[in-house]
Amino acid sequence: MVDEIKLTQFSRFAGCGAKLGPGLLDKALCGLTQPKYPNLISDFSHAEDCGVYRLTDTIALVQTIDFFPPVCDDPWTFGRIAAANALSDIYAMGATPVSAVSVVCFPEEILDISYLRKIMEGAMDALVESGTALVGGHSVRDSEVKFGLSVNGTIHPDRVLQNNTWHDGDVLILTKPVGVGLVNTAARAAIASDEEERLALESMMRLNKHAAEVLSQFPVSACTDVTGFGLLGHACEMASDNPVGAVIEVDKVPLFPKVAEYADMGLIPAGAYTNIEFRSRFVDGYAQLEDAMRYVLFDPQTSGGLLAAVPRESASAILAALYKKGIEAAVIGYTDKTRKGLSVR
Repeated sequence: MVDEIKLTQFSRFAGCGAKLGPGLLDKALCGLTQPKYPNLISDFSHAEDCGVYRLTDTIALVQTIDFFPPVCDDPWTFGRIAAANALSDIYAMGATPVSAVSVVCFPEEILDISYLRKIMEGAMDALVESGTALVGGHSVRDSEVKFGLSVNGTIHPDRVLQNNTWHDGDVLILTKPVGVGLVNTAARAAIASDEEERLALESMMRLNKHAAEVLSQFPVSACTDVTGFGLLGHACEMASDNPVGAVIEVDKVPLFPKVAEYADMGLIPAGAYTNIEFRSRFVDGYAQLEDAMRYVLFDPQTSGGLLAAVPRESASAILAALYKKGIEAAVIGYTDKTRKGLSVR
């Protein structure tokens, strides 16, 4: 029977996204060059969320791709989460998604095709909500289920949000809690409660569309989304090649219930260890954190929130607008020109 098989049993990496660590990616891309294209606004040379290519004076094409193994056992929910995660990169750049193609790896000898149908239905639900047309896809046989989307968006070339352009005097706003990787790990160990798992799944299924719409109405210095490299990993990318440093105030970071407790219990996704190995040395004050928070702040997120740097004087109005949309955002830090890189306290 279809409902007797768990999707996550087909993935050794279920719940952590199976994403390569930042160190491996750095090695793979180091020294890789391509010709200078005059219309290319953003490429792989900096850890941006998307590539951006100018088509006309008023339109730029924004492109991204993301796919991964199941993070839950319900195929519809997994499809919805995978689509929300892929769309998130477009929203982080300030763009509007317009089209998508699916990427599917599927063990057809093991799983009934109805699983793939449900995955696609969940993805389509998110695409319809975002106004994004599904125009095609590609599928291959594989021993593990993997699913995601390549998404195209559009934006005015002058309105592209980059991730490392914050200014002195900004504050950092986060639009979703942190800790879904830990909750997913605890759920697979049958330790997390149904309510805790539900909260994490609902967060992962929620599009960053409304948060992006709010931010588009205000000045934003820099923006990214928090995904596989964890909160501190993506904040490190924002601090990279920037003369202005920033501070993350740990006690202000919104967390899912019990994630610190799960970290203390050792229910830690493999990706968190990889993130810590390659990025923790760039975070001043990291060694002084409580043991649990060292893992929580590098917990790999799937379909996490937006992390935006905005002028301090705009923060109250932005938070009010986000709350009105039902988004429980929080100010979690600030920029400081007297510092270099990223710090925690």
